[in-house]
Amino acid sequence: MDTDLQNKLQETKEWLRKEYVGIRTGQASPALLDNVKVESYGSHVPLNQVGTVGVEDARTLRISIWDTSQLAGVEQSIREADLGVSLVTDSSGLRVIFPELTSERRVQLLKLAKNKLEESRIAVRSTRDEAMKQIEKSSKAGDISEDEMFSQKEAVQASIDKTNKELEQLFDSKESELNK
Repeated sequence: MDTDLQNKLQETKEWLRKEYVGIRTGQASPALLDNVKVESYGSHVPLNQVGTVGVEDARTLRISIWDTSQLAGVEQSIREADLGVSLVTDSSGLRVIFPELTSERRVQLLKLAKNKLEESRIAVRSTRDEAMKQIEKSSKAGDISEDEMFSQKEAVQASIDKTNKELEQLFDSKESELNK
């Protein structure tokens, strides 16, 4: 059960980390397009399975699509992802241009980052509640003594506190990145 708890907490941290990669700063990074799914031959696949994504300059990504017939679908998928970018199509593919970060946009992104942090905290609380219920259930069934129950609950709470601190650190680093 302890490893199950650790796995769920780790998943929550990874989820937040991935969400924060998607919250872009003024810099262009291919990872910002990781969550974009493109319809390709009847199924939705990640963008990196229909072309290559490279950095052209600090604020521009170049997407070279392997099958040019899919260019319109890729363009539509990026627009639907609502990343706040502009797109330019040319003979060699697609350019994704990231605008300068305005102070208004920074505030929006910080709000979004805070919301993602709160979502991850809710997931952690729910994981803790599940673990605590499981411990109490074991105690009532007589599988563990009362002392064991309290020590297990303390161990769960320690893991939860550690995870919450790590989530907070992820937010703090994203916040300082956005405020540069």
